[in-house]
Amino acid sequence: MPKVCLLTGASAGIGHATALELLKAGYLVYGAARRVSKMDELRAAGGRPLAMDARSEADLDRAVRTVLDEQGRIDVLINNAGTVLHGAAEDVPLAAARDQFQVNVFAPARLVQLVLPAMRAQGSGRIVNVSSIGGEISLPLGSWYYASKHALEAYSDTLRMEVRPFGIEVVVIQPGIIKTEFEDQTASQLREYSGNGPYGHMAEAMAGKSETGLADGSDPAVVAETIRRAVEADPPETRYAVGLHAEELLKLNRALPDRDFDELVTRSIR
Repeated sequence: MPKVCLLTGASAGIGHATALELLKAGYLVYGAARRVSKMDELRAAGGRPLAMDARSEADLDRAVRTVLDEQGRIDVLINNAGTVLHGAAEDVPLAAARDQFQVNVFAPARLVQLVLPAMRAQGSGRIVNVSSIGGEISLPLGSWYYASKHALEAYSDTLRMEVRPFGIEVVVIQPGIIKTEFEDQTASQLREYSGNGPYGHMAEAMAGKSETGLADGSDPAVVAETIRRAVEADPPETRYAVGLHAEELLKLNRALPDRDFDELVTRSIR
């Protein structure tokens, strides 16, 4: 029988590519997203779209219950859905920051709570949390996004140690620069929150880079292939860095003193 996978954020970008990659590899994929209308290709490939808003606990409960009712098991949970938030820490409203954490941290954590009883009962499972190189690296004007990804990685580290005795593995994926629609809001957010205040020069410099800087990014397919390898490896690595500049930036961040790294990443936007 094919392994059953629940994948969030399946309507576009990394999630869409991952759904197709896993379907091609023989998995039974339930793809969850708000925009069900954008998952026709997934449906045509044999996937099963689910309507789900990560901000709705009722939707999260319903998605897991649907998979368990129909299949009786969940072998793989891939927490890929996420949002991005840019603006100076001083400027971004805390309501927006709370929403960032709801989507990027609390929704994945709730899905984990919902699938773990079934995984524990079957004695196996794989939880893949899609983070970012921003789970280790912080850049200017993205404090809440980076904070949410740092939190997701710390959560994943603790979770990994707690559930491994039950045959369940936890993996973190750290994409670098990837060509998706995920960053489409960056420039407008920077200008909305910080474009006219004391951080205006920095915000405009970063907005300009965001509008042109993804052209050389990696295709989402390279992340999808890495996620499939993480799902199939026995045992998997705890972290997989993938995509343009991922390995290089992580190595620099780990090797350089904090102030040297600060200088490196802020030189062009001061």
